[in-house]
Amino acid sequence: MLLLLFLTVFTATAQTGRMAKADLIIRNGKILTLDDGQPNASALAVREGKFVRVGTDKAVMAFKGPQTKVIDAGGRRVIPGLNDSHIHVIRGGRFYNLELRWDGVKSLKAGLDMIREQAKRTPAGQWVRVVGGWSEYQFEERRLPTLEEINEVAPGTPLFVLCLYGKAFMNKAGLAAAGITRDTPNPPGGLIEKDENGEPTGLLVAEPNAFLLYSTLAKGPVLSFEDQLNSSRQFMRDLNRFGLTSAVDAGGGFQNYPADYATTDTLARRGQLTLRIPYYLFAQKGGQELQDYAQWISLVDLDHQDEKLLELGYSLEGGGENLVAAGADFENFREVRPQLTPAMEGQLKEVVGLLVKNRWPFRLHATYDESITRFLDVMEAVNAETPFNGLRWYFDHAETISEENLLRVKALGGGIAIQNRMSFQGESFISRYGRKAAQATPPFRRMIQMGLPVAMGTDATRVSSYNPWVALHWLVTGKTLGGTALYPKENLLDRTQALKLYTLGGATLTGERDIKGVIKAGQLADLAILTADYLSVPEDEIPRIESVLTLLGGKVVYGKGEYEKLAPPPLPVSPAWSPAAVYEGWGGAKKGQ
Repeated sequence: MLLLLFLTVFTATAQTGRMAKADLIIRNGKILTLDDGQPNASALAVREGKFVRVGTDKAVMAFKGPQTKVIDAGGRRVIPGLNDSHIHVIRGGRFYNLELRWDGVKSLKAGLDMIREQAKRTPAGQWVRVVGGWSEYQFEERRLPTLEEINEVAPGTPLFVLCLYGKAFMNKAGLAAAGITRDTPNPPGGLIEKDENGEPTGLLVAEPNAFLLYSTLAKGPVLSFEDQLNSSRQFMRDLNRFGLTSAVDAGGGFQNYPADYATTDTLARRGQLTLRIPYYLFAQKGGQELQDYAQWISLVDLDHQDEKLLELGYSLEGGGENLVAAGADFENFREVRPQLTPAMEGQLKEVVGLLVKNRWPFRLHATYDESITRFLDVMEAVNAETPFNGLRWYFDHAETISEENLLRVKALGGGIAIQNRMSFQGESFISRYGRKAAQATPPFRRMIQMGLPVAMGTDATRVSSYNPWVALHWLVTGKTLGGTALYPKENLLDRTQALKLYTLGGATLTGERDIKGVIKAGQLADLAILTADYLSVPEDEIPRIESVLTLLGGKVVYGKGEYEKLAPPPLPVSPAWSPAAVYEGWGGAKKGQ
């Protein structure tokens, strides 16, 4: 009996010892944990997808076993995986392989040369598309392309060039492919520019409604489903390259549920997602929003979703960012602020009331304080009838929100997801509203001081670039892409504060703060090892930071340089003529150069 007891204890001890060993250790790093209890460390251990020890090299190496993989960080900066709290990653992934990106391109000439080269590769029936992530202020020429240039660089290939949600340029072949003629009427809030003979010139303008822009873009050809899967994986890999491990999807125009979620659904079930993707459902049809949300609520029980997909971080979170079309206050700072219709309040109250009764979290696109005032009137009325009682909700954007309305948001238990749209439109905002009005647009430091939950994101891909380091540069410098300083020092954040908005901030808004956002024992092992030290690199070099190694749940999803062999090899891009097969990254660099 005594021998049996000894053998039982010995076996249990041996098993416990084996279980205690780490699957992976990273040592010799400068780890910024964002854990207030232990802000810095040099090493960490991972087991079963979670951090199990964070500390000194000596303390962590005690977790090394015969099967433990040890990675030397080489003294590099290590941070928690980045979390973009507002990005259109599902839609963006479906179209990534079709898009020629001008993100970070320094001159208009270089951008036009990229179009010229891509037009030669693009087969008949397809378009060349430059879709968001850039502004004329980033160019040496400090101007937009002309229609003459647009037609010269792609004379026979349909071309669509979108500048934010303000205007788009199309060549003659593009107008023909989209079916835009002299007889095409202007939609409400949009302008199809025509010449003195009544023929469309190729300029489309949001005045200020962007429906004309994205409905025209939606007329372009789409990829096959297999190519969409490839496209989504290419996009996720590029986000991993910048250190992103989570991306909160905010829906988007022409992103229909459930049909257009089939790509990420398929990748999730195949175990091929390299990002955690909580997503929201965006109302698509004006006048039918209430019926749509009622149907979606009947289809999905938020509390009983697929457990395997939840473990991957792929989950339906709630409704938004568009809840009713009548509430769309588009952020085209070149044009006057949109005036929302009197019907907005009644429609929004029905939808918000339905969501609150069914305990569906929600988010709402809200650019201007005038709109936010009216939105809050509705929410306070709903709360009086059906108390929010801690239901997660937040505004997106909130560029011109007032102190009074910040207090109202706090009283209702809401949060705010901000984005660096002013990086791209700051000069336009100043031109219309003045430099003083731009000094706290949005007032992100004040939001934090008030104790509001605040998260950072980009609103990529059709507005801002998906490069998170451009957004972080904006938070700490207050500068636009063109170098204009928008904010006084008192409205800026230090680098650690800014990083928390890009990690803990996003996790807070989706109710995941207890599982991700910091490097701490028990948290999901999501992290990035950086090419440069974010805390000490010169300010204007922050946008060029990338990851050399990105972990998702303790697994390597991206590696470069000495870490490249640790990562899955990159997939060939399909179709082969895709711009993504030629260009990578920030600045229009060609792959392999």
